[in-house]
Formats: sequence, structure tokens, C-alpha cells
Amino acid sequence: MVGRPPGRFDRRRPEAGLRINHRIRVPEIRVILEEEQLGIMPTHEALRLAEEKGLDLVEISPRAFPPVCRIMDYGKYKYEEAKKKQQARKRASTVETKEIKFRPKTEGHDMDFKVKHIRRFLEGGNKVRLAVVFRGREITHPKTGMNVLNRVVELCADIATVEATPNMEGRRMIMVIAPKPGVVRKAQEAKKAAAAVAAQQLTQKKDQPGKQSPGLQVAPDDDDEDDLDEDAINADVEEDDDDEAPADAPDATDVPA
Repeated sequence: MVGRPPGRFDRRRPEAGLRINHRIRVPEIRVILEEEQLGIMPTHEALRLAEEKGLDLVEISPRAFPPVCRIMDYGKYKYEEAKKKQQARKRASTVETKEIKFRPKTEGHDMDFKVKHIRRFLEGGNKVRLAVVFRGREITHPKTGMNVLNRVVELCADIATVEATPNMEGRRMIMVIAPKPGVVRKAQEAKKAAAAVAAQQLTQKKDQPGKQSPGLQVAPDDDDEDDLDEDAINADVEEDDDDEAPADAPDATDVPA
């Protein structure tokens, strides 16, 4: 192991609860060097030994009696710990719950638009809360809301499962769906494959100037819509006035001209 030159102790402040070198103030400690137990010795002697090897004396078990210390390269230890934490963060997936709102009469293009983004969220590993917002007398026909939710579940059946069945929360009918196992991995593989095909087509286009590869055309709306957030997707559903509307209030269609 390559350490620092003898006599140069690491004076950096250690992480909370971890004491090193001259910050270890107990009179004697149990010392470990690599995997060898050196036994109990005076702290000043262990410090001298660590300094001679160009390493640090690190207290690893402060509650033991006497405390246990290891002679090691503290800088290398910190680097390896940081790498372990970074790898753990990569492995851990952060699951968010996105909310997409519907009206009882949502259908056609609006339904396709919302389902497209629901599938995007699911393929990203997120759960999706589906909310049907009722307005005025619409709430007296909950079956229309159920039809909307069932339609969404049907369109996402290949990648999603129902995690929470529909229930009423005020003027909203709520259902939660979650991605099926393996959905995220398959979506990532599909994106990589699509990127590889696009790169190949681009290379072919460069090799044949004047000829345009058919598959490179992308609808302009697709690029603009791919990264929409929940507020933009839900912009067509207003709730501010709905919460205050009485249950027997007439719909706008019921008001005589």
C-alpha cells in the first residue's frame, strides 16, 4: 500500500463520530494493522507507528473498551466509501407518483394525449394517480368516471397494474396504477435500440449525400410533447371552481340560452 511520506498526518476534519490521529485522546487503544491484531497499546505509540508507515490512525469502534483503531490510509478509505454510496444511489430507484387528471367526458384525442404521457411515466418507473374531476351535477353519474378509468387501464394493460382501486375523494374519483416488473428495463432497451437505428440511418444519409433516409423524419409535435410535466398535461382540467360548486348545480349545458 502506498501511503503519504512519514511525518505528514492527514489533518482533514473527519466525518461526524469518526476520530483520526491526534483527535483520538484516550490513553490506550486496541490496534489493527491491515488484518493483523496488534493488541492494546498506548495511543501515542500507535500514532507513532501510523506516522512511520505514512498512514492514519482511525477510530472505528469508539464504544469498545478500549476503543478499537485501525491503521489505514484515511484518504483512500474516504474515496472507497464515496464510491460505494454513489453506486448505491445508482442502484436505488426513486419512485414518484405522478397525477394525471381527466374529466368524465374525456375521450378521443385528449384521451390519447394523456395516455401517451401516462405510459411515459410508467416506463420511467413512476406510479400514476388517475383523477377524474367531476363538476356540478356530473358527480351524480359516477359511472362515467369509472368508464374513463377503465379505458385508461385497458390502454395501459400491457405495462401497468392497478395498485389502488377507484375511490371517491370529494369531487374526485382516484385510482393508482404502477408499472409491471421489467417495464423500465424493456423501455430502456427499446430506447437504446431506437437510438442505434437512428445513428445507423444518419450514417447512411451522410454516405449518400442528396438522398434522405426515410425514417429520420420526426413529427415536430412529438419532440415538443415528450417532456411535458403534470401541470401542462392537466391544463385542460380546472378544479378551482369545481370544489365550490354545489352537487345539484346545473351544468353549463343545462342553462337555457
